[in-house]
Amino acid sequence: MKKQKSRIFGLEYLFYDFVKLTAALPGLIAFRPKTICENEKARKKIRGGAIIIANHTGFFDPVYLLMGIWYRRQRFVCIKELFEGKRGFFFRHFLCIPIDRENFGLDKLDEITEHLKNEELVCMFPEGRINQEDGIASFKSGMILMSLRSGKPVIPVYIHKRAHWYERLVLVIGEPVNVCEMYGPRPTLRQIEAASKLLHEKEDELSKLKRR
Repeated sequence: MKKQKSRIFGLEYLFYDFVKLTAALPGLIAFRPKTICENEKARKKIRGGAIIIANHTGFFDPVYLLMGIWYRRQRFVCIKELFEGKRGFFFRHFLCIPIDRENFGLDKLDEITEHLKNEELVCMFPEGRINQEDGIASFKSGMILMSLRSGKPVIPVYIHKRAHWYERLVLVIGEPVNVCEMYGPRPTLRQIEAASKLLHEKEDELSKLKRR
């Protein structure tokens, strides 16, 4: 199979790149982002297609990921309700992918898989919704299916919640997890559940790393 090449330039990126570039300086000043890496493998810059997963404690979490992984464009998986009304213009032109949380079909899975095979970054919050409680809620298994179909790794990221607006933004980046290498292209249901549990545990481990 011919390997697909990632696209660097294109009209679809004009709005995204313009907003990101103009917001970069004020964002860096306001958030002063700092990344902590789990190990040397996590320290390497993210190349090619990958699934970024993170805990979800607030509406600004996508902005935090953009600040922490500033050198890559990122597509965010969002609930379709965010695309309604005038705000839909922003989400559509900011490379977001709408999904129906109650009816996630194969067509949407194919769409996300295609982005990953095109060597893009797809970001999602596997808790499914904003979680204001302590700890990390259980994960949905959709990320595992995306990883299996695309052959791309899942990279866990933990976003430390800021107690005050003036606190520095801290993100902890974990080592990539390749589900295909762990279980092969056709894992059992039990193995899929095990992979989801592993990533949940990994996210919890990242949350406990000290802010150096």
